[in-house]
Amino acid sequence: MKYPEVRLLIDGEWIGSEKTIDVINPSSEELVGKIPHASAAQIEMAICAAQKGFRVWKNTPVAERTRILLKAAELMKSRVERIAAATVMEQGKNFQAACFEVRRAASILEWDANEGMRHYGRIIPMSPDLRCLVRKEPIGVVAGFSPWNAPVGSPMRKIAASLAAGCALVLKPAEETPAGAFHIAQALMDAGLPAGVLSLLYGDPSEISQKLIESEAVRLVTFTGSVGVGRQLAKMAGAQLKPCLLELGGHAPVVVCGDVDPVKVAQLAVKAKVNNTGQICVSPTRYFVQEEIFEQFAQAFAEQAARVAIGDGFSKDADIGPLTNAKRVQDIERLVDDARDKGAKVLFGGRRPDGKGYFYPLTVLADVPSEAQVLSQEPFGPIAIINSFKTLDEALVKANSLNVGLAAYAFTNDADAIEKLSEGLEAGSLAINTFQASSAETPFGGIKDSGFGREGGAESLDAYSVVKSVMQANYSKVLA
Repeated sequence: MKYPEVRLLIDGEWIGSEKTIDVINPSSEELVGKIPHASAAQIEMAICAAQKGFRVWKNTPVAERTRILLKAAELMKSRVERIAAATVMEQGKNFQAACFEVRRAASILEWDANEGMRHYGRIIPMSPDLRCLVRKEPIGVVAGFSPWNAPVGSPMRKIAASLAAGCALVLKPAEETPAGAFHIAQALMDAGLPAGVLSLLYGDPSEISQKLIESEAVRLVTFTGSVGVGRQLAKMAGAQLKPCLLELGGHAPVVVCGDVDPVKVAQLAVKAKVNNTGQICVSPTRYFVQEEIFEQFAQAFAEQAARVAIGDGFSKDADIGPLTNAKRVQDIERLVDDARDKGAKVLFGGRRPDGKGYFYPLTVLADVPSEAQVLSQEPFGPIAIINSFKTLDEALVKANSLNVGLAAYAFTNDADAIEKLSEGLEAGSLAINTFQASSAETPFGGIKDSGFGREGGAESLDAYSVVKSVMQANYSKVLA
Protein backbone atom coordinates (compact mmCIF):
# COMPACT_ATOMS: atom_id res chain seq x y z
CA MET A 1 0.00 0.00 0.00
CA LYS A 2 1.09 3.57 -0.68
CA TYR A 3 1.79 6.01 2.14
CA PRO A 4 -0.87 8.76 2.20
CA GLU A 5 -0.29 12.30 1.05
CA VAL A 6 -0.61 13.95 4.46
CA ARG A 7 -1.75 17.58 4.53
CA LEU A 8 -2.59 20.24 7.08
CA LEU A 9 -6.29 20.63 7.83
CA ILE A 10 -7.33 24.25 8.27
CA ASP A 11 -10.90 25.58 8.03
CA GLY A 12 -12.08 22.40 6.36
CA GLU A 13 -9.43 22.49 3.64
CA TRP A 14 -6.46 20.20 3.06
CA ILE A 15 -3.45 22.38 2.37
CA GLY A 16 0.31 22.05 1.95
CA SER A 17 3.20 24.37 2.68
CA GLU A 18 6.51 25.39 1.14
CA LYS A 19 8.55 23.72 3.86
CA THR A 20 8.26 19.97 4.45
CA ILE A 21 9.30 17.32 6.99
CA ASP A 22 10.55 13.84 6.12
CA VAL A 23 8.77 10.74 7.42
CA ILE A 24 11.12 7.75 7.84
CA ASN A 25 10.29 4.05 7.87
CA PRO A 26 12.03 2.72 11.02
CA SER A 27 12.32 -0.79 9.60
CA SER A 28 14.30 0.28 6.54
CA GLU A 29 15.47 3.79 7.50
CA GLU A 30 14.11 4.90 4.12
CA LEU A 31 11.96 7.92 3.29
CA VAL A 32 8.27 7.03 3.00
CA GLY A 33 6.78 10.49 2.64
CA LYS A 34 6.90 14.19 3.31
CA ILE A 35 4.47 16.27 5.33
CA PRO A 36 3.88 20.02 5.34
CA HIS A 37 5.54 22.24 7.93
CA ALA A 38 3.00 24.81 9.09
CA SER A 39 4.02 28.45 8.83
CA ALA A 40 3.26 31.04 11.51
CA ALA A 41 0.47 32.39 9.31
CA GLN A 42 -1.06 28.92 8.95
CA ILE A 43 -1.02 28.43 12.71
CA GLU A 44 -2.95 31.69 13.13
CA MET A 45 -5.37 30.60 10.39
CA ALA A 46 -6.05 27.38 12.27
CA ILE A 47 -6.79 29.27 15.50
CA CYS A 48 -9.19 31.64 13.73
CA ALA A 49 -10.89 28.72 11.99
CA ALA A 50 -11.28 26.93 15.30
CA GLN A 51 -13.00 29.94 16.82
CA LYS A 52 -15.54 29.97 14.00
CA GLY A 53 -15.90 26.20 14.08
CA PHE A 54 -16.54 26.23 17.82
CA ARG A 55 -19.43 28.67 17.46
CA VAL A 56 -21.03 26.34 14.92
CA TRP A 57 -20.31 23.07 16.70
CA LYS A 58 -21.40 24.06 20.20
CA ASN A 59 -24.78 25.11 18.79
CA THR A 60 -25.19 21.93 16.74
CA PRO A 61 -27.75 19.64 18.41
CA VAL A 62 -26.09 16.91 20.44
CA ALA A 63 -27.91 14.21 18.47
CA GLU A 64 -26.47 15.59 15.22
CA ARG A 65 -22.97 15.83 16.67
CA THR A 66 -23.27 12.22 17.79
CA ARG A 67 -24.51 11.12 14.38
CA ILE A 68 -21.48 12.65 12.65
CA LEU A 69 -19.00 11.15 15.11
CA LEU A 70 -20.56 7.69 14.88
CA LYS A 71 -20.52 7.85 11.10
CA ALA A 72 -16.82 8.70 11.23
CA ALA A 73 -16.23 5.67 13.47
CA GLU A 74 -17.96 3.45 10.93
CA LEU A 75 -15.81 4.90 8.14
CA MET A 76 -12.68 4.15 10.13
CA LYS A 77 -13.75 0.55 10.66
CA SER A 78 -14.23 0.21 6.92
CA ARG A 79 -10.70 1.54 6.32
CA VAL A 80 -8.83 -0.45 8.97
CA GLU A 81 -6.20 -2.05 6.75
CA ARG A 82 -5.42 1.16 4.88
CA ILE A 83 -4.93 3.11 8.10
CA ALA A 84 -2.98 0.29 9.74
CA ALA A 85 -0.63 -0.03 6.76
CA ALA A 86 0.33 3.64 7.03
CA THR A 87 1.01 3.13 10.74
CA VAL A 88 3.35 0.23 10.03
CA MET A 89 5.22 2.28 7.44
CA GLU A 90 5.82 5.25 9.72
CA GLN A 91 6.02 3.64 13.16
CA GLY A 92 7.01 0.03 12.53
CA LYS A 93 4.56 -1.86 14.71
CA ASN A 94 3.17 -5.27 13.77
CA PHE A 95 0.40 -5.01 11.15
CA GLN A 96 -2.13 -6.96 13.20
CA ALA A 97 -1.37 -4.79 16.22
CA ALA A 98 -1.86 -1.72 14.03
CA CYS A 99 -5.24 -3.06 12.89
CA PHE A 100 -6.20 -3.58 16.54
CA GLU A 101 -5.17 0.00 17.33
CA VAL A 102 -7.45 1.35 14.58
CA ARG A 103 -10.42 -0.69 15.77
CA ARG A 104 -9.77 0.35 19.36
CA ALA A 105 -9.60 4.00 18.29
CA ALA A 106 -12.94 3.63 16.55
CA SER A 107 -14.41 2.18 19.75
CA ILE A 108 -13.11 5.22 21.67
CA LEU A 109 -14.87 7.51 19.19
CA GLU A 110 -18.08 5.50 19.54
CA TRP A 111 -17.92 5.59 23.33
CA ASP A 112 -17.23 9.32 23.59
CA ALA A 113 -19.84 10.14 20.95
CA ASN A 114 -22.49 8.31 22.92
CA GLU A 115 -21.19 9.76 26.17
CA GLY A 116 -21.95 13.18 24.67
CA MET A 117 -25.62 12.21 24.72
CA ARG A 118 -25.37 11.49 28.45
CA HIS A 119 -23.24 14.48 29.39
CA TYR A 120 -25.93 16.65 30.92
CA GLY A 121 -26.39 18.62 34.12
CA ARG A 122 -28.93 18.49 36.89
CA ILE A 123 -31.56 20.52 38.73
CA ILE A 124 -31.12 21.26 42.44
CA PRO A 125 -34.39 22.25 44.18
CA MET A 126 -33.42 24.95 46.69
CA SER A 127 -36.89 25.93 47.89
CA PRO A 128 -40.41 26.09 46.43
CA ASP A 129 -39.49 29.38 44.79
CA LEU A 130 -35.83 28.80 43.93
CA ARG A 131 -33.91 26.20 41.97
CA CYS A 132 -30.38 25.83 40.62
CA LEU A 133 -29.76 24.59 37.10
CA VAL A 134 -26.31 22.98 36.76
CA ARG A 135 -25.23 23.15 33.14
CA LYS A 136 -22.27 21.42 31.46
CA GLU A 137 -20.98 23.50 28.57
CA PRO A 138 -18.02 22.99 26.19
CA ILE A 139 -14.93 24.80 27.41
CA GLY A 140 -14.10 26.23 23.98
CA VAL A 141 -11.15 25.88 21.62
CA VAL A 142 -8.70 23.17 22.72
CA ALA A 143 -5.00 22.82 21.88
CA GLY A 144 -4.03 19.15 21.65
CA PHE A 145 -0.65 17.43 21.37
CA SER A 146 -0.30 13.69 20.74
CA PRO A 147 2.82 11.47 20.71
CA TRP A 148 4.38 9.21 18.09
CA ASN A 149 3.99 5.84 19.80
CA ALA A 150 0.25 5.37 19.17
CA PRO A 151 -0.36 7.19 15.85
CA VAL A 152 -4.10 6.46 15.81
CA GLY A 153 -5.05 5.79 19.42
CA SER A 154 -3.48 8.84 21.06
CA PRO A 155 -4.87 11.45 18.65
CA MET A 156 -8.27 9.79 18.93
CA ARG A 157 -8.32 10.28 22.71
CA LYS A 158 -8.06 14.05 22.15
CA ILE A 159 -10.32 14.23 19.11
CA ALA A 160 -13.16 12.03 20.35
CA ALA A 161 -13.59 13.61 23.78
CA SER A 162 -13.19 17.24 22.71
CA LEU A 163 -15.60 16.97 19.79
CA ALA A 164 -18.13 14.91 21.77
CA ALA A 165 -18.14 17.65 24.43
CA GLY A 166 -18.88 20.29 21.77
CA CYS A 167 -15.40 21.84 21.59
CA ALA A 168 -13.20 22.69 18.62
CA LEU A 169 -9.72 21.18 18.56
CA VAL A 170 -6.44 22.31 17.04
CA LEU A 171 -4.28 19.18 17.15
CA LYS A 172 -0.54 18.83 16.63
CA PRO A 173 0.22 15.14 16.18
CA ALA A 174 3.77 13.84 16.20
CA GLU A 175 5.68 14.63 13.02
CA GLU A 176 7.30 11.17 13.06
CA THR A 177 3.90 9.44 12.79
CA PRO A 178 1.44 11.87 11.18
CA ALA A 179 -0.80 9.55 9.18
CA GLY A 180 -3.00 8.30 12.03
CA ALA A 181 -4.45 11.70 12.88
CA PHE A 182 -4.69 12.47 9.17
CA HIS A 183 -6.86 9.37 8.58
CA ILE A 184 -9.07 10.18 11.58
CA ALA A 185 -9.57 13.70 10.27
CA GLN A 186 -10.39 12.36 6.82
CA ALA A 187 -13.09 10.11 8.27
CA LEU A 188 -14.57 13.00 10.24
CA MET A 189 -14.61 15.34 7.25
CA ASP A 190 -16.18 12.61 5.10
CA ALA A 191 -18.80 12.16 7.83
CA GLY A 192 -19.80 15.83 7.59
CA LEU A 193 -17.84 17.55 10.35
CA PRO A 194 -18.21 21.35 9.91
CA ALA A 195 -15.17 23.33 8.84
CA GLY A 196 -12.91 24.56 11.65
CA VAL A 197 -14.09 22.10 14.29
CA LEU A 198 -10.90 20.08 13.82
CA SER A 199 -7.57 21.41 12.59
CA LEU A 200 -4.31 19.51 12.07
CA LEU A 201 -0.92 21.19 12.26
CA TYR A 202 2.54 19.73 11.75
CA GLY A 203 5.76 21.67 12.08
CA ASP A 204 7.99 23.10 14.79
CA PRO A 205 6.63 21.75 18.13
CA SER A 206 7.96 24.73 20.11
CA GLU A 207 6.47 27.30 17.76
CA ILE A 208 3.10 25.59 17.48
CA SER A 209 2.75 24.97 21.22
CA GLN A 210 3.72 28.53 22.11
CA LYS A 211 1.32 30.13 19.63
CA LEU A 212 -1.56 27.87 20.60
CA ILE A 213 -1.13 28.10 24.36
CA GLU A 214 -0.59 31.87 24.34
CA SER A 215 -3.63 32.49 22.11
CA GLU A 216 -6.60 34.00 23.94
CA ALA A 217 -8.86 31.75 21.86
CA VAL A 218 -7.49 28.54 23.39
CA ARG A 219 -9.10 27.57 26.69
CA LEU A 220 -7.63 24.10 27.41
CA VAL A 221 -4.35 22.29 26.76
CA THR A 222 -4.28 18.50 26.44
CA PHE A 223 -1.03 16.60 26.02
CA THR A 224 0.23 13.02 26.04
CA GLY A 225 3.98 12.54 26.22
CA SER A 226 7.00 12.80 28.46
CA VAL A 227 7.05 14.23 31.97
CA GLY A 228 9.59 16.87 30.94
CA VAL A 229 7.58 18.26 28.04
CA GLY A 230 4.36 18.01 30.01
CA ARG A 231 5.87 20.05 32.81
CA GLN A 232 6.99 22.70 30.31
CA LEU A 233 3.55 22.93 28.66
CA ALA A 234 1.83 23.08 32.05
CA LYS A 235 4.08 25.98 33.03
CA MET A 236 3.19 27.83 29.83
CA ALA A 237 -0.51 27.15 30.35
CA GLY A 238 -0.31 28.17 33.99
CA ALA A 239 1.06 31.56 33.01
CA GLN A 240 -2.15 32.00 30.97
CA LEU A 241 -4.36 30.52 33.76
CA LYS A 242 -5.45 27.73 31.42
CA PRO A 243 -6.24 24.21 32.65
CA CYS A 244 -4.36 21.17 31.38
CA LEU A 245 -5.19 17.51 30.79
CA LEU A 246 -1.87 15.65 30.97
CA GLU A 247 -1.13 11.96 30.43
CA LEU A 248 2.60 11.66 31.01
CA GLY A 249 5.27 9.01 31.43
CA GLY A 250 5.23 5.86 33.50
CA HIS A 251 7.53 3.02 34.51
CA ALA A 252 4.99 0.33 35.28
CA PRO A 253 5.70 -2.13 38.10
CA VAL A 254 4.46 -5.73 38.01
CA VAL A 255 4.14 -7.50 41.37
CA VAL A 256 4.17 -11.28 40.92
CA CYS A 257 3.23 -13.10 44.11
CA GLY A 258 4.45 -16.56 45.06
CA ASP A 259 1.04 -18.23 44.75
CA VAL A 260 0.82 -17.99 40.94
CA ASP A 261 2.16 -20.21 38.17
CA PRO A 262 5.47 -18.49 37.31
CA VAL A 263 5.78 -20.02 33.84
CA LYS A 264 2.28 -19.05 32.71
CA VAL A 265 2.60 -15.52 34.08
CA ALA A 266 6.04 -15.13 32.45
CA GLN A 267 4.69 -16.19 29.08
CA LEU A 268 1.83 -13.70 29.39
CA ALA A 269 4.28 -11.03 30.52
CA VAL A 270 6.52 -11.42 27.48
CA LYS A 271 3.55 -11.05 25.17
CA ALA A 272 2.57 -7.83 26.95
CA LYS A 273 6.13 -6.51 26.97
CA VAL A 274 6.69 -6.87 23.21
CA ASN A 275 3.51 -4.92 22.45
CA ASN A 276 4.63 -1.99 20.27
CA THR A 277 8.24 -2.92 21.10
CA GLY A 278 7.66 -1.68 24.64
CA GLN A 279 6.92 1.82 23.36
CA ILE A 280 3.71 2.39 25.29
CA CYS A 281 3.26 4.40 28.45
CA VAL A 282 1.70 1.45 30.31
CA SER A 283 4.31 -1.09 29.21
CA PRO A 284 5.05 -3.53 32.08
CA THR A 285 8.73 -3.02 32.83
CA ARG A 286 9.73 -3.42 36.51
CA TYR A 287 8.92 -7.00 37.54
CA PHE A 288 9.04 -7.67 41.28
CA VAL A 289 8.76 -11.42 41.80
CA GLN A 290 8.42 -13.18 45.15
CA GLU A 291 11.55 -15.10 46.14
CA GLU A 292 10.11 -18.60 46.04
CA ILE A 293 9.25 -18.38 42.34
CA PHE A 294 11.88 -15.84 41.22
CA GLU A 295 14.26 -18.26 39.49
CA GLN A 296 11.45 -20.09 37.68
CA PHE A 297 9.87 -16.85 36.52
CA ALA A 298 13.14 -15.31 35.32
CA GLN A 299 14.14 -18.47 33.44
CA ALA A 300 10.71 -18.83 31.80
CA PHE A 301 10.73 -15.14 30.85
CA ALA A 302 14.18 -15.42 29.24
CA GLU A 303 13.24 -18.60 27.38
CA GLN A 304 10.09 -17.00 26.02
CA ALA A 305 12.02 -13.85 25.08
CA ALA A 306 14.41 -15.99 23.03
CA ARG A 307 11.45 -17.11 20.91
CA VAL A 308 10.46 -13.53 20.04
CA ALA A 309 11.15 -12.89 16.35
CA ILE A 310 12.34 -9.45 15.24
CA GLY A 311 11.27 -8.04 11.89
CA ASP A 312 9.34 -5.62 9.74
CA GLY A 313 5.79 -4.95 10.87
CA PHE A 314 4.40 -6.45 7.65
CA SER A 315 6.17 -9.77 8.25
CA LYS A 316 3.80 -12.45 9.48
CA ASP A 317 6.67 -14.10 11.35
CA ALA A 318 7.73 -11.02 13.32
CA ASP A 319 6.62 -10.63 16.94
CA ILE A 320 8.44 -7.36 17.57
CA GLY A 321 9.17 -4.48 15.23
CA PRO A 322 11.71 -1.67 15.30
CA LEU A 323 11.97 1.24 17.68
CA THR A 324 10.52 4.36 16.11
CA ASN A 325 13.71 6.36 15.64
CA ALA A 326 17.49 6.19 16.01
CA LYS A 327 17.45 8.09 19.32
CA ARG A 328 15.33 5.40 20.91
CA VAL A 329 17.95 2.78 20.01
CA GLN A 330 20.70 4.92 21.52
CA ASP A 331 18.71 5.42 24.72
CA ILE A 332 18.04 1.69 25.10
CA GLU A 333 21.71 0.84 24.49
CA ARG A 334 22.78 3.38 27.10
CA LEU A 335 20.42 1.97 29.75
CA VAL A 336 21.39 -1.65 29.06
CA ASP A 337 25.12 -0.88 29.11
CA ASP A 338 24.75 1.05 32.36
CA ALA A 339 22.83 -1.80 34.02
CA ARG A 340 25.36 -4.37 32.82
CA ASP A 341 28.27 -2.27 34.07
CA LYS A 342 26.63 -1.98 37.50
CA GLY A 343 26.20 -5.71 37.92
CA ALA A 344 22.83 -6.60 36.38
CA LYS A 345 22.54 -10.04 34.76
CA VAL A 346 21.56 -10.01 31.08
CA LEU A 347 19.42 -13.14 30.72
CA PHE A 348 18.66 -12.45 27.08
CA GLY A 349 19.28 -9.76 24.46
CA GLY A 350 21.39 -6.73 25.19
CA ARG A 351 22.92 -6.34 21.72
CA ARG A 352 21.58 -4.54 18.67
CA PRO A 353 21.35 -6.80 15.61
CA ASP A 354 23.31 -6.00 12.48
CA GLY A 355 21.69 -4.47 9.41
CA LYS A 356 19.27 -1.70 8.57
CA GLY A 357 16.43 -0.59 10.78
CA TYR A 358 16.08 0.63 14.36
CA PHE A 359 15.75 -2.88 15.78
CA TYR A 360 16.61 -3.99 19.29
CA PRO A 361 15.77 -7.36 20.86
CA LEU A 362 13.63 -7.88 23.91
CA THR A 363 16.25 -7.61 26.65
CA VAL A 364 15.80 -9.33 30.00
CA LEU A 365 17.74 -7.92 32.99
CA ALA A 366 17.76 -9.66 36.36
CA ASP A 367 19.06 -8.70 39.80
CA VAL A 368 19.34 -5.09 38.72
CA PRO A 369 20.97 -2.92 41.43
CA SER A 370 19.12 0.13 42.67
CA GLU A 371 21.73 2.52 41.30
CA ALA A 372 21.18 1.37 37.69
CA GLN A 373 19.58 4.13 35.63
CA VAL A 374 17.01 1.79 34.09
CA LEU A 375 15.27 1.35 37.46
CA SER A 376 14.50 5.07 37.69
CA GLN A 377 14.33 6.13 34.02
CA GLU A 378 11.46 4.87 31.87
CA PRO A 379 13.14 2.91 29.05
CA PHE A 380 10.16 3.17 26.71
CA GLY A 381 11.42 0.17 24.80
CA PRO A 382 12.01 -3.60 24.91
CA ILE A 383 13.59 -3.90 28.36
CA ALA A 384 12.22 -6.08 31.17
CA ILE A 385 13.70 -5.77 34.67
CA ILE A 386 13.24 -8.74 37.00
CA ASN A 387 14.06 -8.34 40.70
CA SER A 388 12.93 -10.31 43.75
CA PHE A 389 11.08 -9.47 46.96
CA LYS A 390 10.34 -11.29 50.22
CA THR A 391 7.17 -9.68 51.58
CA LEU A 392 4.31 -7.79 49.98
CA ASP A 393 5.19 -4.72 52.03
CA GLU A 394 8.68 -4.77 50.49
CA ALA A 395 7.18 -5.12 47.00
CA LEU A 396 4.94 -2.11 47.55
CA VAL A 397 7.87 0.02 48.69
CA LYS A 398 9.85 -0.92 45.58
CA ALA A 399 6.91 -0.49 43.21
CA ASN A 400 6.03 2.94 44.65
CA SER A 401 9.61 4.22 44.84
CA LEU A 402 9.38 6.44 41.74
CA ASN A 403 7.70 9.80 41.19
CA VAL A 404 5.52 8.41 38.40
CA GLY A 405 2.29 6.47 38.77
CA LEU A 406 0.48 5.72 35.53
CA ALA A 407 -0.15 1.96 35.39
CA ALA A 408 0.69 -0.97 37.65
CA TYR A 409 0.08 -4.71 37.45
CA ALA A 410 -0.16 -7.55 39.93
CA PHE A 411 -0.64 -11.31 39.80
CA THR A 412 -1.97 -13.29 42.77
CA ASN A 413 -4.80 -15.65 43.74
CA ASP A 414 -4.95 -14.40 47.31
CA ALA A 415 -7.92 -12.19 48.21
CA ASP A 416 -6.10 -10.42 51.03
CA ALA A 417 -3.14 -9.71 48.75
CA ILE A 418 -5.47 -8.31 46.09
CA GLU A 419 -6.99 -5.94 48.63
CA LYS A 420 -3.58 -4.85 49.88
CA LEU A 421 -2.26 -4.29 46.34
CA SER A 422 -5.40 -2.44 45.25
CA GLU A 423 -5.04 -0.04 48.14
CA GLY A 424 -1.26 0.16 48.25
CA LEU A 425 -0.06 0.46 44.64
CA GLU A 426 0.29 4.09 43.60
CA ALA A 427 -1.03 4.26 40.04
CA GLY A 428 -3.92 5.72 38.11
CA SER A 429 -4.71 2.30 36.60
CA LEU A 430 -4.12 -1.05 38.26
CA ALA A 431 -4.58 -4.36 36.43
CA ILE A 432 -4.75 -7.54 38.51
CA ASN A 433 -4.19 -10.90 36.81
CA THR A 434 -4.31 -9.21 33.41
CA PHE A 435 -2.18 -6.84 31.37
CA GLN A 436 -5.14 -4.83 30.07
CA ALA A 437 -4.78 -1.45 31.75
CA SER A 438 -7.57 0.47 30.03
CA SER A 439 -10.42 0.47 27.52
CA ALA A 440 -12.79 3.02 26.03
CA GLU A 441 -15.23 2.46 28.90
CA THR A 442 -12.74 3.02 31.71
CA PRO A 443 -11.10 6.23 32.97
CA PHE A 444 -7.38 6.41 32.26
CA GLY A 445 -4.70 8.73 33.60
CA GLY A 446 -1.89 9.03 36.10
CA ILE A 447 -1.01 10.31 39.53
CA LYS A 448 2.16 11.98 40.83
CA ASP A 449 4.38 13.03 37.90
CA SER A 450 2.35 10.93 35.46
CA GLY A 451 -0.11 13.79 35.03
CA PHE A 452 -3.65 14.68 35.97
CA GLY A 453 -7.13 14.40 34.52
CA ARG A 454 -8.73 11.36 32.95
CA GLU A 455 -9.42 10.17 29.41
CA GLY A 456 -12.06 7.52 28.75
CA GLY A 457 -15.00 6.25 30.74
CA ALA A 458 -17.82 8.39 32.09
CA GLU A 459 -15.16 10.96 33.03
CA SER A 460 -13.97 11.36 29.43
CA LEU A 461 -15.68 14.67 28.68
CA ASP A 462 -15.19 16.32 32.07
CA ALA A 463 -11.94 18.12 31.24
CA TYR A 464 -13.48 19.53 28.07
CA SER A 465 -16.45 21.03 29.91
CA VAL A 466 -17.16 23.89 32.29
CA VAL A 467 -19.89 23.74 34.90
CA LYS A 468 -22.25 26.70 35.12
CA SER A 469 -24.67 27.17 38.01
CA VAL A 470 -27.86 29.07 37.14
CA MET A 471 -29.92 30.18 40.14
CA GLN A 472 -33.51 30.68 39.01
CA ALA A 473 -36.23 32.21 41.18
CA ASN A 474 -39.98 32.25 40.62
CA TYR A 475 -40.50 35.77 39.27
CA SER A 476 -44.16 36.09 40.23
CA LYS A 477 -43.47 35.24 43.86
CA VAL A 478 -40.10 36.88 44.46
CA LEU A 479 -40.58 40.11 42.52
CA ALA A 480 -44.35 40.48 42.56
